[in-house]
Amino acid sequence: MELPKDAVLLRIFFGEADKYNGKPLYEAIVLKAREMRMAGATVLRGPMGFGHSSHLHTSKILRLSEDLPLVIEIVDTEEKIDAFLPVLDAMMGSGLVTLENVKVLRYGEDKN
Repeated sequence: MELPKDAVLLRIFFGEADKYNGKPLYEAIVLKAREMRMAGATVLRGPMGFGHSSHLHTSKILRLSEDLPLVIEIVDTEEKIDAFLPVLDAMMGSGLVTLENVKVLRYGEDKN
């Protein structure tokens, strides 16, 4: 698979405790992105954050949170991202979804 130089970054913000059909939402999103043959997806876990409720989620030792912030990043063509958005919308409750135009400098080839 090759990505064009001009692509789109889909960034999805939500909490670690969020679920979809009984499984972690992050897992469901990544598996659906793979099923739809997206170029790739990465899940990032944050040590601290807050969202629309302003409730602070943190991994500090004295206050272990079960709902740390997560971000999933997916870069692909605009067409594939646009096709994924309605699927994502059906999976998510609350959260933040953003799109950015990006330039792809390298994808895939291992030069070793």
